[in-house]
Amino acid sequence: MDHERKLKMCLVLAVICSPVLGDEWTADVVKSIDALVGSCVVLPCTVSHPGTYLSTSRLRGIWHRKDKWNENFYHEDSTKILDSFKGRTKLLGNLGQNNCTLEIVQVKDHDNGPFCFRVELVRKDNNEPTKEKFSFVEKCADIKMIHDVPKPKLGPIKTANPGKPYTLTCSVHHTCPSHRPQIKWSRENKDDEITEVHKPIHSGIWEAESILSFVPEEKDDESELICTATFNGGMKSEEKFTLNVKRIENYNHIIIPAVAVAATAVIFGLFCVLMVKKYKKRIQELQSQDGSMWNRMSRLSRRLRPGASGPTPSNQRRSIWSRFSRRPQRNQHDQSPNNANSCGGQTTNKPRFPSPKSQQKSNNYKQDLDDNDDYMNTADLNIYGNV
Repeated sequence: MDHERKLKMCLVLAVICSPVLGDEWTADVVKSIDALVGSCVVLPCTVSHPGTYLSTSRLRGIWHRKDKWNENFYHEDSTKILDSFKGRTKLLGNLGQNNCTLEIVQVKDHDNGPFCFRVELVRKDNNEPTKEKFSFVEKCADIKMIHDVPKPKLGPIKTANPGKPYTLTCSVHHTCPSHRPQIKWSRENKDDEITEVHKPIHSGIWEAESILSFVPEEKDDESELICTATFNGGMKSEEKFTLNVKRIENYNHIIIPAVAVAATAVIFGLFCVLMVKKYKKRIQELQSQDGSMWNRMSRLSRRLRPGASGPTPSNQRRSIWSRFSRRPQRNQHDQSPNNANSCGGQTTNKPRFPSPKSQQKSNNYKQDLDDNDDYMNTADLNIYGNV
């Protein structure tokens, strides 16, 4: 009976332990990943087994070279780690949660792997390894070294409206989520809002993102925004962006010149009206003056007007002299033989008229003409009467 009981117990233990100790353990490791020299890199890794839950204390994770199991990149016993990797590797994952992720800091050019993961079962009482060891050399990670610092990307690039919220995003890809890049903006006013987002893109590639939200003003037009990403190890890269802010629509450039032209036209028109009124008033004053030069010129212009009726100037002078040449008879007899005329045995005396040249000229031409006309009419009457 004791032998049968022991056999049954062994069968039960075999059934329970067979999934754990079998060859059904698997691991999933990123095949290739970029690493910035001088920064850090994280190799994603997951391990699974078909058995029941195993605590982290029952498991031991080791990273080693593919062809040399004794050359360890990581081991919980630091004395078993290669000298070139001591102090630079760390197991980020919790093996009890099937996470075997490895971190490498201060990446060097010779950190090229390939990096392979191995898991070992240890005894619970003394933490000594058992014979159950599972190495996944068929799934190892290679690291590609890059020396140029990745540049951040800005977007969306668009024109801002003054007084309206504006959002700009700065993002950069990296392979070290445990020490993600720090993103800073050249514009960080107290009213600005900055939101940071960190998310995975695909296996081993992560994105650090900083979202800047602010309300631009017209004075912010043509201002320069700089996004700076600082990676683990102190490497930096930046991206610049010139902000364009729409100007408020106004028509001052049209209204101001139009108003200026209209005002100038109005002022000029008023000036012309005043000048016309002033000269009209002056002309009326000149016309109202008696004996003014305007009246004289008006009379002369009527006389000298082409085609006007009346005697020409030469005929007028001739008629005047002909009048002066008519000398009336003297009222008294003149004994001088030169001045005596006989008519039927009688002698008549003709009065002498002074020469027009000997007379003093008058300032009033019209009055002189009228006086001469009166005088000549009287003389003519006397002459004709005497005859």
